[in-house]
Amino acid sequence: MHCYVGTYTDQDSDGIYVMSYDQESGSFGVPRLAAELPNPSFLELHPSREFLYAISEAREHGKRTGGFVTAFRIEGGSGGLVRLNSESTGSPGPCHVSVHPAGRAVFATNYSGGTIAALRLEEDGSLRGRTASILHEGNSVNPDRQEAPHPHSMQSDPSGTFALAADLGADRLYVYRVDDAAGLAPAATPYFSTDPGSGPRHFAFHQAGNGMRVYLINELANTVDVLDYDETSGNMKRIQGVTTLPAGWEGESTTAEVRVHPGGRFLYGSNRGHDSIAVFEIDPADGLLTSVDHTASGGGHPRNFCIDPAGMFLVVANQDSDNLVVMRIDLDSGKLTPTGTEATVSRPVCVRFL
Repeated sequence: MHCYVGTYTDQDSDGIYVMSYDQESGSFGVPRLAAELPNPSFLELHPSREFLYAISEAREHGKRTGGFVTAFRIEGGSGGLVRLNSESTGSPGPCHVSVHPAGRAVFATNYSGGTIAALRLEEDGSLRGRTASILHEGNSVNPDRQEAPHPHSMQSDPSGTFALAADLGADRLYVYRVDDAAGLAPAATPYFSTDPGSGPRHFAFHQAGNGMRVYLINELANTVDVLDYDETSGNMKRIQGVTTLPAGWEGESTTAEVRVHPGGRFLYGSNRGHDSIAVFEIDPADGLLTSVDHTASGGGHPRNFCIDPAGMFLVVANQDSDNLVVMRIDLDSGKLTPTGTEATVSRPVCVRFL
């Protein structure tokens, strides 16, 4: 198995790193550069596991203003990356990339530009070009962070019928219907509004009982909203809100990533400032959350994290301390215990397992 790491870098010679990974012990091989790319801050794999896509937070793509997405073919044995092509995201500040579950399209969000984009995929994994580019509207109550729309993530629901986009600046979770040509059209109810000042960032889907839930982590409020999700319309309503921080803690902190354990019993979220991973138990009947624990991330500014496919270990990317930390997951309680295994990568941002 291999582990890919997206990074921030000021040097053109850096980019995406790959390491061998032993899922029995949770240990890494030596990190090596798999592809040179400026600021490949977020990565995602194709459903076939044959291709990888990387956002690049560059100011320009050739002669065009804005960042871009790059497609890579994965060399199975070595985990090496062969560059296929790149396409512009259409406006500045891309920060997230995801792939449609049927492999038809890639979705990108442009934080600075306030837009979301869909890019069509060819059968060989390459990018054809943008099929949709939509400018969000609105702002909210935080004058420093919410003066304009700032889409922070976008992904399809499990069926691929709708794609949701979390907009930190507008305090909205937008809903788009995806057509066969990978075009996007606003749903009948075009968005769900979070509490003012929440700053929605990332989200995860989970089937609980007879209903689908969306777990939306709010960067500025340090909360997770549990949303009841109607798979036929894309409509949502909030049924619970919980904090990601321990009771009584004071200080500046913001959230980043949220993930459901492969077994469906636990939810995890990262706190930057408190520098921890929050652990929640998921009620299988209704999807509601109960706080279980907070585990130190083992470094500074835990950005993205990923759970290995077997559900045995969680790997945290600590952006400000240049380290990846492996934690063992207790399958009975969901609690995390650092294993002592770490890897050093400059300014790691995103982790993906192949």
